[in-house]
Amino acid sequence: MILFWAALLAVTISLYVLLDGFDLGVGILFAFADEPNRRKMLSAISPVWDGNETWLVVTGTAMFGAFPAAYAALLSAFYLPLVLMLCALILRGVAFEFRYKSLGFRWFWDLGFVGGSFVATFVQGMTVGALVEGLPMKDGHYIGGTLGWFSPFAALCGLGLVLGYSLLGASWLVRKCEGPIRERAYRWLPVLTVGVLAFLACAFVAALAMHLDLMNRWLERPYLLVFPLIGAFSAYGLLKSAKQRNDLAPFRYSALIFMAAFGTLACSFWPFMIPFALTVEQAASPPASLAFMFWGAGLFVMPLTLIYTLLVYRLFRGKVADAHYE
Repeated sequence: MILFWAALLAVTISLYVLLDGFDLGVGILFAFADEPNRRKMLSAISPVWDGNETWLVVTGTAMFGAFPAAYAALLSAFYLPLVLMLCALILRGVAFEFRYKSLGFRWFWDLGFVGGSFVATFVQGMTVGALVEGLPMKDGHYIGGTLGWFSPFAALCGLGLVLGYSLLGASWLVRKCEGPIRERAYRWLPVLTVGVLAFLACAFVAALAMHLDLMNRWLERPYLLVFPLIGAFSAYGLLKSAKQRNDLAPFRYSALIFMAAFGTLACSFWPFMIPFALTVEQAASPPASLAFMFWGAGLFVMPLTLIYTLLVYRLFRGKVADAHYE
């Protein structure tokens, strides 16, 4: 049952990263578009953006119920950045709805939409970077203080995720839009792809220079090299598809790059929930609690949420053309 909930948590995290990642990326790229194109960008994400954030709630709920020790430790460590992220997501949602109702202050809501998207993305990246670098933990409890999670490496990872989500956003715009915004997104794709690859290279070199414990996993588990190969193949396919103007392929390749990076982290962390302080078994709820959750959340809520997500994306498939968000 522990493995079931660990796998389910991995699925919810990956779905959140991919789905909310592209609409946060569109929000970041929103800063580089004019008003007509901004309307099309919002039209490309308006049917799905709020549903995408459902997976963040599902991830938090699953961790709270199935792995309470990890939930408590992570919330203690990242309380300040997580509150900042939630405030940014709230501002982003309000700005999304208000910008067309406020003509005189539309610039303010546009700034809120861009800023909220950037801050939420940056915080998520810093969180991952702090976990990779290692949190100050003792006996399964966080002891690092208010800013114990912050470091230059974590900030580098925050910027890297900004580039990554922007790549997902540009790929989504290519998939959903026509006209000038599609052509602009195609011009963004090579730049962002190279930027993401440069970040991954810099992060790898920095991790080696810092002698992070996580890097020992590359020696213990040579199969981890498969994931960088998948990422490199995906980057090549993305650049080639952008050159050929294949609208559907870039998002698939961008998603594959993210899945390769996620697979690298997941296999490097295992069997730790918080490396190298708290294992999955140590963080898990009692077997009776996990079994009780399975019959409700695991057997009904999760599948229904996934089915709903698939139906929404199928219903709103295709190009937005010249439609405008209202």
